[in-house]
Amino acid sequence: MRKIKLGVIGVSGHLLTRIMLPLTASDTVEIIALASRNHEKSKEAAASWQIPKAYGSYEALLSDSEIEAVYIPLPNHLHLEWVKKSILAGKHVICEKPLTMNALQTKEIMDLAKEQQVKVMEAFMYRFHPKWQMVQELIKVKGIGDINAIHTIFTYKNDDPNNIRNNKAYGGGALMDIGCYAISTARFIMNTEPSKVLGMLHYSDLFGTDVLTSGIMDFGKARALFTVSTGMHPAQEVKIYGTGGSIEILVPFNDHYDVKGQVKVINSLGERIVTFDPTNQYDALFSAFAKSIREDTAVPISLNDSYMNMRIIDQLFESGKTGQWEAI
Repeated sequence: MRKIKLGVIGVSGHLLTRIMLPLTASDTVEIIALASRNHEKSKEAAASWQIPKAYGSYEALLSDSEIEAVYIPLPNHLHLEWVKKSILAGKHVICEKPLTMNALQTKEIMDLAKEQQVKVMEAFMYRFHPKWQMVQELIKVKGIGDINAIHTIFTYKNDDPNNIRNNKAYGGGALMDIGCYAISTARFIMNTEPSKVLGMLHYSDLFGTDVLTSGIMDFGKARALFTVSTGMHPAQEVKIYGTGGSIEILVPFNDHYDVKGQVKVINSLGERIVTFDPTNQYDALFSAFAKSIREDTAVPISLNDSYMNMRIIDQLFESGKTGQWEAI
């Protein structure tokens, strides 16, 4: 497959620490340009990674006719503006999660992408790891019976007042930054939407962001419970309980690209740990996106999927205010 020529809007820490390595070795994507509002920053990163073009503005990158698609790892509050500008420039877009600040903004992107016939996808990389695909298959064949409960923990500690994740205006806070994973995985596992949600949020006096958030998603015969925090020792786990067994996804989100993935399964056949070859899930994410462009097929994570994830986030915030269950 001819490689997709990709431009990146924003030289973020996430880009440099997690994305550049797999993409500079990718068989499907070629980064040909970086853009930063600090031109020295983009030039330095481009030189370090042998990227041919470095721009001092996002607009300049979008004006580059050689670029077919853009990747946007900007702070959350800038996603809507630059996804829309990228669409209007005729570029396909892969954007970091959460796609926008709320469901209404996601709907704006849905409508514009459809009107301009441009592909837009949210970068939930976990779905492209083979261990998560195996979990989906195991649930489909009722390998642990009918699902009754999903329990998720995702936490880290960040008390830096200058970090964008602690800035409420920038879309910071636990629910937006990592709660979106707990919501997305539950929906991926259940292959349906919850009917209602209940949220409990504790806010930082210093930052104004939610630093400890728990939620319940009601799927009828099953419930998904999660706790996320930006003020706790780092932890991540997803456990699925069914009428005939359980599944535990080890290191469910930030899996190491050089370590074998693992899934623990307990059912009537006994207990086993299934292992998977080391996988760079970011490479798999971008490869799937590139394939959808070259083959002109639907992107693997639809904008409707992104809309529903944001809708649930919105309602969890609302539930935190009302203290009541909120309908989806």
